[in-house]
Amino acid sequence: MQADSHSLFFDAAWLPGGWSRDVRLTVTQGRITAIETEAALRAGEARQGWALPGLPNLHSHAFQRAMAGLAERRGPGSDSFWTWREAMYRFVGQMTPEDLLAIAAQAQVEMLEAGFTRVGEFHYLHHDPTGQAYADPAQMSAAVVAAAQESGIGLTLLPVLYSHAGFGGQAPSAGQARFLHDLDGFARLLDAARGHAATLPDAVVGVAPHSLRAVTLEQLAHVPALAQGAPIHIHIAEQTKEVEDCVAWCGRRPVELLLDRLAVDGQWCLVHATHMTAAETEALAASGAVAGLCPITEANLGDGLFPAGAFLAAGGRIGLGSDSNVRIDAAEELRLLEYGQRLVQRSRAVLAAGPGASTGETLLAASLAGGAQALGQQAPALAVGQVADLVSLDPAHPALAGHRPDSAIDAWIFAGGSAAIDGVWRRGRQVVASGRHHAREAIARRYHATLAALRAG
Repeated sequence: MQADSHSLFFDAAWLPGGWSRDVRLTVTQGRITAIETEAALRAGEARQGWALPGLPNLHSHAFQRAMAGLAERRGPGSDSFWTWREAMYRFVGQMTPEDLLAIAAQAQVEMLEAGFTRVGEFHYLHHDPTGQAYADPAQMSAAVVAAAQESGIGLTLLPVLYSHAGFGGQAPSAGQARFLHDLDGFARLLDAARGHAATLPDAVVGVAPHSLRAVTLEQLAHVPALAQGAPIHIHIAEQTKEVEDCVAWCGRRPVELLLDRLAVDGQWCLVHATHMTAAETEALAASGAVAGLCPITEANLGDGLFPAGAFLAAGGRIGLGSDSNVRIDAAEELRLLEYGQRLVQRSRAVLAAGPGASTGETLLAASLAGGAQALGQQAPALAVGQVADLVSLDPAHPALAGHRPDSAIDAWIFAGGSAAIDGVWRRGRQVVASGRHHAREAIARRYHATLAALRAG
């Protein structure tokens, strides 16, 4: 074995051809370079549990982790995404780069412990509390990069272009001052963000026009050139009011409009896309773009349910994100995606690939492929040549008691959740053991101090 290589031994592993027992992975410079099955444990090797590829988290607003539980009291009228958004604007008013680093690191630790090994950070908190650019226009992006360096998570940074408050280029509100750029300013931000991200081993920097509310169609036409082939993410059709406002402005629905005006393809990720007609659903599936679904946040905000069954039946690609980070649990995102469809259709195993197919394995395979595409990565798999990002389930966890590996994924998603995860490796380096991130205590202490100061202010 080469000096920079090491081995990992698992009771079982979910390989591209299915489950295999007694699996040894050889990792060299962060990639899997050999796989042995039905292997014998060597002296000095530690036996791990049941291995899966690490999951991509394609949509996160890290700073919103600090808001979890703060927006659950009913207001004087009807509560919705829009009332939640005003609370969010107030909360971020005084957040510094140091605060963001502390919050993002905590969120990323929780992501890793939950089985996410790469995150797409849809980052729009750019300026200082007065709305002025920092001397380094990407100083807040640098805080996200520093958090990823500390936590060890893979990062696809998605700096956000945000210019307006509504369709047709409406003037922004005071609460949006920290987000705003014109195209020239955004290009400078993007260049600086790329410089910061270059310090990470496999970071990707994409581009995220916030939404059709926040950028004009004229601005949007410049986005593919700015992206330079990297992923493009956009919020779209999350709320019924958004759809109604778009129709009132131009007579067309958001997804319909976007697909008509831009050459949307596999480079794109349309986040939420909750409210689509059947025609829009089929057109989005045919485009090759990924639908970025965030079931926990969509439930928390009362958004609605994505037409997952019809979209997948049409050949659509999906990935999952933790979005507002109100709760970070990869298994729960997958479970809620299926349960929402069950409630609407009053049926079970709705998204399973076919008769006899595992619902959990279907959902996991789809989210691995779609999430990786959306984050500019090769689809995760335990295979030679792949980055060694992997997760081990604990066979001794009560949720897995009595299960064989071939039912482990269903048991993890529908019964165990993140508590059933024992270990997580990122580029072959173990960052989570016995369910806990190696730097959890220090990062959590700083997070607690940061939140105490923010909430006192």
